[in-house]
Amino acid sequence: MDLDFEKDIILENNRVLIRPMVLEDYGHLLPIATEDRELAKFSPSQFYTPELLSKYVSKAIDDRKNKLRYPFVIYDKAANTYGGSTSYLNISIPERRIEIGWTWLGNEFQKTGLNRNCKYLLMGYAFDELKFERVELKTDERNIKSKTAIEKIGGKFEGILRSHTVMTDGFRRNTVYYGILKDEWPEIKKQLEK
Repeated sequence: MDLDFEKDIILENNRVLIRPMVLEDYGHLLPIATEDRELAKFSPSQFYTPELLSKYVSKAIDDRKNKLRYPFVIYDKAANTYGGSTSYLNISIPERRIEIGWTWLGNEFQKTGLNRNCKYLLMGYAFDELKFERVELKTDERNIKSKTAIEKIGGKFEGILRSHTVMTDGFRRNTVYYGILKDEWPEIKKQLEK
């Protein structure tokens, strides 16, 4: 099965609801995105002001229309509020490969299990429904929190691409790559379900 950009993919468990991002989500994401400028410190796309967030959301919606990225908003059922955003991207149908990225959560949602639940649902859909062979995740080499989170959900370190991505301040970051393969998913799935 191919990823259908026209289909509204809704993923849900008892902790989280992940649904496609729409323009109206700007209002849901604004308090989270603007609470702390450091939230986007390691992101190549800044969103910490109302203007930057508006551009971010518009680009995410355009990327979906252009079949480049499938953006989601994350609703934390435990907190009864929106917590951030994530996406599918770098999708290669011939190679059955997909990336989960552009993930950001407000400070109050970090280290609460929300990210783990999101990744569980997104990987489950990628492997079990779409029948992909590989899920990729990447982050800035300096982003210790993100690297730790990826490793905790079973991401296997695969290497570092040096001087890989230009940040908004002109800095060229090294990008750390992680992967999870289809045959690794059953064991990772069990671990995440604990």
